[in-house]
Amino acid sequence: MTQLFLRADDVLRRRRWTTDEDKPWSSFVTLIRMIVFFGFIYGATMGSYELTSIFRLKQSFYSAVKVPLLLAVTFGISLPSFYVINMLLGLSDDFRAAVRALIATQAGIAIVLASLAPVTALWYFSTTRYDTAIVFNAAMFAIASVSGQWLMRRYYAPLIETNPRHRLLLWTWICVYALVGIQMGWILRPFIGTPGTETQFLRVQEWDNAYVTVGRLIWQSLSR
Repeated sequence: MTQLFLRADDVLRRRRWTTDEDKPWSSFVTLIRMIVFFGFIYGATMGSYELTSIFRLKQSFYSAVKVPLLLAVTFGISLPSFYVINMLLGLSDDFRAAVRALIATQAGIAIVLASLAPVTALWYFSTTRYDTAIVFNAAMFAIASVSGQWLMRRYYAPLIETNPRHRLLLWTWICVYALVGIQMGWILRPFIGTPGTETQFLRVQEWDNAYVTVGRLIWQSLSR
C-alpha cells in the first residue's frame, strides 16, 4: 500500500517505468493496482453520504467497488474502436505504446479522484442536501477528467512528435471515452444512494440511455 502511494507521484510526473517497453507486464500490473486502490478510496468516500447506519455503510462499499469498475469498463469498451481507428490511420505499430499511455492516464485519473476524497468528505459534513451532493461529485469527476486530459497530453507527446496524426487520435480517444463514460456512469448508478431508501448495487432501470433521459428532462423543463 505504501508503495502505491510512493508510485503515485511517478504517474503524475510521467516517470519512465509507467510506459516501460522493457517490462510492460510489470508496469501494467502496478498501474492496474493503482486504479483499483485509488478508485476504491474515492468510491468509498463518495458513497459515505449521511453514513449514519449499517445500511449506508453498504452503499459506501458498493460505490468503492463501482468507481474502479467504471474506469475499467469504460476503458475496455472504448479500446476496440480506438484500435480500429489506429489501424485506419496506419498507426498500428504505435498502438502498444498508445495503450500504455492510456492505462497510465487511467491511473492518473484515479489518483486525482483519491486526492479529492477529503474535499468530498468535508462537503458531506457541510451539507445535508442530496442534490448538492450529486452535483458536487459530478464536479469532482469533471476535475479529475480535465486533469486526466492534461496528463494524457504529456504521455502522448512522444507519440505526437513521432507522427502528428497521433494528435487526432488523442482527441478521438477523449471524445469516445467521454461518451462511453457518461453512459457507464448512468448504468452503474447509484454512486451516492438516496438516504432512507433500500441500498442497491444497480438501479432497476440501469440500462436506460443517459443522453435520452437528460434530453427528456431538459425538454420537460423547457415545456413548463
